[in-house]
Amino acid sequence: MQAYEYIDAKTVSETVALLDEKGDKARLLAGGTDIIVQAREGRRTLDWMIDIKSIPEVNELAYDSDTGLTLGAAVPCYQIYAADAICETYPGLVDATKIIGGTAIQGRAAVGGNLCNASPAADCIPPLIVLNATCIIAGPNGEREISVEDFCTGPGQTVLAKGEMLVSIKIPAPQKNSSSYYLRFIPRNEMDIAVVGAGASVVLDDAKQRIVSARIALGAVAPTPLFAEEASALLAGKEISDAVIDEAAQAAQVIARPISDMRGTAEQRTHLVGVLTRRALNGALQRVRDAA
Repeated sequence: MQAYEYIDAKTVSETVALLDEKGDKARLLAGGTDIIVQAREGRRTLDWMIDIKSIPEVNELAYDSDTGLTLGAAVPCYQIYAADAICETYPGLVDATKIIGGTAIQGRAAVGGNLCNASPAADCIPPLIVLNATCIIAGPNGEREISVEDFCTGPGQTVLAKGEMLVSIKIPAPQKNSSSYYLRFIPRNEMDIAVVGAGASVVLDDAKQRIVSARIALGAVAPTPLFAEEASALLAGKEISDAVIDEAAQAAQVIARPISDMRGTAEQRTHLVGVLTRRALNGALQRVRDAA
């Protein structure tokens, strides 16, 4: 493993200054489940490893029924599904945090790290997209916000500029009669990378017969996770039916741009987009009904 300097940062401003000084030769350490492996395998060349686990802002996990959820960039997965309020209000996010690696990984891996690693197959990103999450980014020029669906720009690439860091993720409070769902397809239990992932959120009318609005997101079928905007819009104002859900699933298939690799063919992935989109939508719908 290459040699690098370990720095225990205490504040956001200190971290931003260090990142601005060293650029690509500095990387942040939160859970470390991605960056340590990348450094060990020589996929990242580092001068500095900046530990951010002592920074209060990146460890914040707070839910308010009016303002929503603040999820610090270094909060590990297990803390999310251990919180009853989060399990009740953001079940799609909980779906993802419970399937990232095993128990040991979930004790370290952070949703913020999953997002910043920017894998097209990342499990946490589709749920964040359907929950309309926003990234809070700090940098040399101050703080800015960006929607999660715009955060990843390519495999392993994000909008973060030199000196910038993800501080937290904000998720708005859920609307009345709403819920979310995430699932993925993997070829076998031992291969823990999605062949396709699909997330959905829905808001229903008071009778729970009509879809007021919906959001669909896909993983592992393009260079970045995708917000299926047109497929989502097709559901707005429609009465719930298999035909309406099929129409949205087919629209989601249209935007998929999968590749063929050792985990699956492009044709298989396109087919799975339809299957998983239907299941994600039906799962979110059922959760709204079950909450009655």
